[in-house]
Amino acid sequence: MQKIKHIAIASDHPGRAAAFYAEAFGWTEVSRHHIDPDLTKEAPRRSGVFMTDGAINVAILKFGWDQLGKGLDYTGLHHFGVVVDDTKAWTRKLEEMGLLCIDGKDGTPAGRHAEIKFRGPDGVVFDITGSPWAGSAPEA
Repeated sequence: MQKIKHIAIASDHPGRAAAFYAEAFGWTEVSRHHIDPDLTKEAPRRSGVFMTDGAINVAILKFGWDQLGKGLDYTGLHHFGVVVDDTKAWTRKLEEMGLLCIDGKDGTPAGRHAEIKFRGPDGVVFDITGSPWAGSAPEA
């Protein structure tokens, strides 16, 4: 059974949201990208803070493109991610099931975690990867 190891939340200000989750639940920050912790009024488009609860990587992101078809102003649960043993085989399997690959199939830009995104039933976006997200628990 493949397990969820990553959840992404769309946020207007990832830094403020991360501060909330750290205070409320004790989640720890793994990394942040394109966001200055001293600038609290706004966050640039395409910024994020990655956190962990010790088992799952939680990405709090201000997206640069609309993957859901809900507009860039959408905030809330965005997608989930699953670690698989063979991304090529899983991509084939998911496409044979009729799912649409929406990103990552043709490669991943340097410096970005390799993910292949799909649109599943009910329009839910998920991604698969061959390597775990920082902060996610190793496979048992």
